Order: sequence, then C-alpha cells, then structure tokens
Amino acid sequence: MPTGHATGGTGPARSRERFLQGEPVEVGVRTSILSSWQRSRSLGLSPDQADLPFRNDFDRDARIVRAAVPVLDRLQAMFAGSKMNLSVADASGTVLLRRFGEASLARSLPAFQRVPGFVFAERVAGTNGIGLALAERQLIQVHGAEHFAERSQRSACRALPVRDPLSGRIEGVLCFGYPSSAEDPGLAITIRKAARAIERRLLGQSSARERALLRAYLDTGAAASVGLHHTMGVDELALELHPHDRAVLTEKAAELISRGQRAAAVVSLLDGRRVTLVSRPMRSGSGVEGVAIEAVLPGPALREPLAVPTPVDAPPGLSGRLAVATAVRPPRFVPATEAPERLSVAALSRHLPDIAYGPFGTVGRGGVADDHPDAPPRTRGLVMVGEPRVGTYALAARRRLELLSEASARIGTTLDVRRTAQELAETAVPRLADFVTIDLPEAVLRGEESADPRTDLHRTVVHGIRDDLPFSPVGKQVDFGPTTPQIRCLTSGQAVLEPDLKAAAGWLAQDPEHTERLLTQVHSLIAVPLVARGVILGIASFYRAQDPAPFGDDDRSLGLELANRAALSIDNARRYTRERTMVLTLQRSLLPHDLPDQDAVEIAHRYLPAESDVGGDWYDVIPLSGTRIGLFVGDVVGHGMLSAATMGQLRTAARSFAELDFPPDEVLTHLDNLVGRLDREEPAAGTGVIGATCLYAIYDPTSQQCTMARAGHPPPALVRPDGTVSFPDLPAGPPLGLGGLPFETAEIPLPEGSRLLLYTDGLIEDRHRDVDVVLDQLRGALAHPEHTPEQTCQTVLETVAPAHPCDDIALLVVRTHALDPHRIAAWDLPVDPARVSEVRAAALRQLADWGLDEAAFAAELMLSELVTNAIRHGAGPIQVRLLHGRTLICEVSDASNTAPHLRRAASTDEGGRGLFLVAQLAQSWGTRYLPEGKVIWAECGLDAA
Repeated sequence: MPTGHATGGTGPARSRERFLQGEPVEVGVRTSILSSWQRSRSLGLSPDQADLPFRNDFDRDARIVRAAVPVLDRLQAMFAGSKMNLSVADASGTVLLRRFGEASLARSLPAFQRVPGFVFAERVAGTNGIGLALAERQLIQVHGAEHFAERSQRSACRALPVRDPLSGRIEGVLCFGYPSSAEDPGLAITIRKAARAIERRLLGQSSARERALLRAYLDTGAAASVGLHHTMGVDELALELHPHDRAVLTEKAAELISRGQRAAAVVSLLDGRRVTLVSRPMRSGSGVEGVAIEAVLPGPALREPLAVPTPVDAPPGLSGRLAVATAVRPPRFVPATEAPERLSVAALSRHLPDIAYGPFGTVGRGGVADDHPDAPPRTRGLVMVGEPRVGTYALAARRRLELLSEASARIGTTLDVRRTAQELAETAVPRLADFVTIDLPEAVLRGEESADPRTDLHRTVVHGIRDDLPFSPVGKQVDFGPTTPQIRCLTSGQAVLEPDLKAAAGWLAQDPEHTERLLTQVHSLIAVPLVARGVILGIASFYRAQDPAPFGDDDRSLGLELANRAALSIDNARRYTRERTMVLTLQRSLLPHDLPDQDAVEIAHRYLPAESDVGGDWYDVIPLSGTRIGLFVGDVVGHGMLSAATMGQLRTAARSFAELDFPPDEVLTHLDNLVGRLDREEPAAGTGVIGATCLYAIYDPTSQQCTMARAGHPPPALVRPDGTVSFPDLPAGPPLGLGGLPFETAEIPLPEGSRLLLYTDGLIEDRHRDVDVVLDQLRGALAHPEHTPEQTCQTVLETVAPAHPCDDIALLVVRTHALDPHRIAAWDLPVDPARVSEVRAAALRQLADWGLDEAAFAAELMLSELVTNAIRHGAGPIQVRLLHGRTLICEVSDASNTAPHLRRAASTDEGGRGLFLVAQLAQSWGTRYLPEGKVIWAECGLDAA
C-alpha cells in the first residue's frame, strides 16, 4: 500500500480526503489505518482538533518508568543531533517520559507537550502511533497523512507495546517520532531491541525472592566460587548471537535451574563456538534456595565481557519465576556528526545491543549495583537465577502451551484424513515424542465409520526423528493383541502410559522380533485413542527415545489433548470425504459408462472432479438416425449434491430430446425450459438452480458436416487433419434457465480425420491463470494430428488442466470418420405410384451388390410401404436412400411436414397396416424433420436379417 508523504493530494493524503468526505476507500490505505480512521470518526473526533488531554495524576515512579529511563537515556545519546523524539506511554496512552535528539525540538511543541502527562490514546487523539499500538497490540508505523489529526501530518512514527514478560500484559508503549523525510526501515529493528531491553528490566523487578537470590549471588564473589579462570559476561556475544542460539542458551539455562543441583552443560552455537553453562545451588540471607547459572567461554581472559541473552517469554500467569542479571558494556554513543537529520539506523542499531538489565542496574566489578555509563565491566557471567521447583514447572508449562498453540495452527489445515494424521505426527515430533505412529481403520480412510476399529486398523502414518526403526510400514494392517496399550486405550477411551516398555508385557508380546529391535531405541510409550463425537477413529502412539526421562502424567495429558484436537479434524475430514464420495459416486453414476458402438467417430472422454467439491459437469454420446452421432457437453452451475442431481435430470432430458431427432437449437430450447421449471420448483431458501451451460453437436458421416449450437458454453476446439487448431466462432446463446431468447446453429465441415474437442470451463478458467495463455497451451497440446483421442485426452489433462482444479472438468475428444460413398445408394422419384416397383428393383440389386441378400425381403417390404406413403400422403420431390453401416438403414424423404402415426387397424379397415408392418420388420424407425420436409427412416439389423 502506498504510504507516501502527506502532500500533493495523492497517496494517503488523497485517501484521507476521500474518507473525510464520506467517499468509499477500498485501496491505498492499510487495513489497520483505515480501521483506526473509522473508529476515530465514530468517536466524533475532528481532524483539526488542536489540544490533547493532560493528566497530573499519573504515577511518576511506575514500573514502566523505572525500567525505561536507562534505555531512553541511551537512545537519546544514540540519536543525539537528529530530529528524533522518544516517548514512553503507559497502558492508557498517557505519555510518561519524553526525550529529544535535539533540544530545539522541545521548543517547537506546545508547552504542555514538553513534559509528561499528555494523553495520546486513540479515543482522544485519533490515529497516531501510541494509540494505534495499544489498539492493534503490535508494532505500528504511522506516516504523514495516515495520522487522523492535521497537527501530525508532517511527522511519522513507530510505536511498539512493551509487555510484562511474565504476565504478558501491556505495561506501556515505546514510540519513536521523526520527520516524514527521515523514514528508515531499520528503525523497526532498533525499537524492537529497545523494547526488549525495557521488558527485561521489568522482569528484573518482578520478584522479591529472585531479587534476594540475585543479591546473594552478587555478594558471594561468584567468579571465584565457579573455580574457572575464564568467564563470560553479557554484552559482546549478544551482538553476534543468532536468535536460535539465544533460544537454546535460554532454554538450557532454565533446564539447569529446574534440576536444582550443581551441574554443567555445553551448548554448541551455530558458528561452531561452545558455551559452557554452569549451575550453582545457593541460598539467600532470607532462606530462599535457588540456582544461579553462569556462562563460561574457554580461551584467554577478556578485557570486555561477552553476552548471553536472557529469557523474556515465560508463559503468562507464571509470575515471579525467573530473574535476570547481566553485566552491560556501555554502548558507544554516536557523535552529532554521525547522526544527521536523515537517520542512518543501520549504523545506529549497532550501538544498541540486546541490553539486559538486572533489577539493580548495571553490575559493577565488586558486585555493587552501578548504573553509571563509565563503570568498569565485570568478568562474571551470570545468565539466570531461579528456584528449581518453580523453574521446572515454568519450563514445562511454557513448552506445553507453545506446543498446544502450534497444534491449533498446524493440525487440520486440509480436509484430507491422511494429511491431518500426518500433521498430528509432525506437530508432536520432537516436542513431545521422538516417534509417532497413527493407525486408522480402512473405513475411516474412505470416510465411513468403522464397525470394529480393533480388527480393521491400518498403519497410516510413521513419523520420527529417523527412518530406520522397524515400525510396521504405512499401508500394512496392524493387529494389536488384547493386552497391548493400544487396545487398552481403545477399550477404556483414555490415554495409556507405559513409562518403561521393557516392563510392558503386553507390548512385548505383540511382535517379539520387532519389539526387541525397538527396545534398543525407544523406552517409553503413550497410546491415545482418536475419538471424536463418540466415534472411534483410530490410535496415536507416541514413543520416546532420546530423552532419558520417561513419559509422565503431564505428557499423557498433553498427548491426549493433542489427539483430541487432531481427532476432531480427522472426523471433519472423514465426514467431508464421505459426503464428497457420495456426491462423486452419484455424479459418476449419472455419467455414461459405456459409450455406444458406432462408426461415425472415435471417442475418448474424461471426467475430473474438483479438489474441493463435486459439480455438475457432464457429457454424452447419442447415436442418431442416418448413422449420425450426437455429442453433448454441459455444466450445471454450483457444486454439491444438488448440482449432481440436476445434472442427471438434464442429461436424461437431453438424451430424450436428441433421440426425437430435434436439431441442436430446438434441443437447447427444450433444455432451457426444463432448467427454468426446475429453478421455479426449488424452495425459496436460496438452493434453487441458477442455470447451466450446454453445447450440442450433431455429426453426419455421410456429408461430413457438423451442426452445433451452444448455450453460454465455451466453443469447441477443432483440429483439422493437417494439425491446424481453431476455435469455431459459434453463436454464443444465453445460458440455460434464462428463457425467452432463441438459440442459433452453425454448420461446419469436418473432413475425415478431424478431431473435435468438447470441454467444460473448468479446463481453461482458473483465477490463477490467464484464459488466453491457457488457450495457447491448449493449441499446443492439440497440434499433434498423429495422436489418438485417448492420447489427446491424456495430453490435455497433463498440460492444460490446472494442477489443483477448483471446478469440475468434463472432456470429450472425437475423431471423425466418413461413411464410404460405396455404402450409400440414393434415388430421386417423381410423385408417381408406378415408379415404386422400379425403386424396389434398384434397391434389390444394390443389396445384392452389398451381399445383403438375406435382408432383401424385409428391406423391400419396408421401402415399398414408405415410398407408397410418401407418394400418397406427402409432397414431391421424393428421395430414397440406403445406408449400409453396422445396420441397413432405409430412408424416404419428401417435402411434406405431415408425419405418419402408428395405429392398430380394425379387422374391417382396408388400410392402416403398412406402418405396423414396418415397425415389426425394423429394428427401429422414426421421423426427423428437415428445414423443408421430413425423413421417414427404418433400421434393419443385419444379424437378425
């Protein structure tokens, strides 16, 4: 989003003007700023408001003040000579401290703003750094016209909440203010480091017991008692430490405290250095027992102390757990010549290390508290002090909270059963367990409920810190004995803890060969049932290998909590899988399974459901009279069961209309009426069918012509025998269901060997892809005239279809054939009954040439009746045509639109029996209408003949 200067009427300045005038502002303004503007306006604030509230009753000795004063002093020295103003406000937005890089800056402010006490809360000052940081509870930047008040338009600021490290409560806000022209992204780093320094000083004030421990440590001459010659202090190393190293050192120090005894641990840093942490039990004068952790770096004695970071992220509610004391090397202050108005924060931030303050200020050489910047550095390396029991609980609680928080974000990101189970395992390793196996019934993987999960478990996930342990592989059925922890947890519905697997008889008897090998690696187990909404979904088994301590009750509770959360996600995925399987089964059952045998075209087809849901895409191939073939492809709007059911109705109706030999435009008209009626019949709850699209093509192999019409559907792709690819420009037509608008047809010649690709919009339309680019890809995939329809289908899906389709894809590929002209015979007749015998004779000769003597009798009778009817009841000209394909087809056409009707003649009737004879002799018969006239046809099966 643009955050330019508040000048020229552009960027945020223009957006602010539009907002104040009541115009909509959708783009150009960050969400947090726009939300603050809206809150400011709802509070009735005015942009030209000049005065801010001022308070005299604020606490001048508040915890945040005591913690922030030394940090602000150092910041002021760093920014000396620059136009930076520094503020610390309390949790209500009242400014408690002010510092300026230049003294002249204070004189430019109103008198009441030069001293602490004025309020910058959003409710009274509008959008500003301090107020917005309190509202958003995160690091905030406000630049120029993003300020709500006009008085702040020329300035920019960054503000960050300062929290109590133990409770997590916001104690105040640290704010950097500067001219808009002095913006520097590095200020974000500097303000974060300064806020952490204040938070560490807050931590040092948190506990009288810890202060007593710290005083006892300082009074004992700790360096001598450690018994090592080279110790490590607190500032130098922190400048170089990677965040991962800081976390490792902090966690290891907390672990040493929790053990409550003299010990040492070597921590390897990412850069190859090794730091030794030494723990020393101690007792304060008031009887408080605790442990001090010191850091030792081997090598020559250092003139300046090194640094070890301190923890600031203990879990909320665990107050008074840890205290931190460190030695601080005074930072090198930046001369005014090095801090021009344009702040060079990249250079300035080097002079503000991760300062860690003890509760008594900077620790001097003799253990005396000393905040003087010129105090000589000490050589002791205190990292942390604390009480063992409290430290143990605090460390464990923090880890559990972090793991549960992570589980909430990591488990259940998809609606796939296997992936959700894998996410559970990945979350638990290595934070809770070293290895995790998850076993689910085959029925659950299909989306169903298992009748007896104890006898139908399949290994679904195996995950751990290594891959060489002999767990049953994924996919294998696992049979647990009745005494194993896994079956016991299924029976009881509770997590089962086996702290010592060597003593777990039931587990040992399960698979002696594998368990003997496993026992050399794993030593403790928690088996947890995966149960959600009363349904047993499977078992999660957590194994511990590297940690020598066995699982405990707290670990069991944690494992059960993780499993319960995962089970809900697995059950949601199972239910989704079941619903999707049902809809997909319905969808596939409504699509054609076996395409009809015919000679007009070669056909290949595909249906690819969407990843998220099943839609209403469909296709069909329908043999028509005269060796013609009808080709359908369509798409019902929407997804789910309703769309699939509607698709089935449309396909059935489309097949019926096509078999009545309606032309494509009339078929679409009938389907349009049907969709409109279905929509009206749906309840008014918003579940009605909105519409559908469809394309219908009829290919005639005798003329090699294809007649098409479409209703809002993408046009087909046509591949000529020479490999040329085109997209015929068919009349678009409205989608089905709109009603009232006509459809048009187009006739396209298709030489033998042409390929026609009919598809739904899911193939080419995707919000992440450009349609023109996709069509170019489709051209490339089709430009292979040597490919069969099956090869074309596969190539199109591999190269054109999206990797993760959001919509269904129906694909129909046909390659055309032409009916051999030698298998077509036609005669034109005048309207003369005397010529009927000539036609019969000519037809018999043609049948003899084709070797169809056995069909001659039936064909002669049918032709005689059809021609006689055309002469008596029709109009000229009359044409007779014989088609020799898989069957023998007799066609008689005339210029009349009057169609014959089959009826049962009475015994006294002289006529009415001819059409009955045709129906008895023919395999099928019917009428199709032409633009002028009709065709009466009868089909005779050659086998039957």
